Amino acid sequence: MQKNAQSIQFVQVTPEQLQHAIIQGVKLQLDSLKEHFQPKEPNTYLTRSDVAKMLKIDLSSVHNWTKKGTLKSYQISGRVYYKLAEVENSIVELKK
Repeated sequence: MQKNAQSIQFVQVTPEQLQHAIIQGVKLQLDSLKEHFQPKEPNTYLTRSDVAKMLKIDLSSVHNWTKKGTLKSYQISGRVYYKLAEVENSIVELKK
């Protein structure tokens, strides 16, 4: 069984020209990556009290909104936390 191998021939290209072409290609790829790269930000966790203060509501409202599914909560060792980004995304624009 024979595989088709692709070969590239460089005719009348000096090693310096080849090196320069490779470096330019890599630079273009890096510039493109830098332009579109979005570093992943770590999650910021809030307690129930933090959420209540942030939204200027009572703790009972935080509890009720969590039960209804308006706010998504996370638990570890009996402590309840909320992701800041998810709390902010729970706020929706009013349609007029």
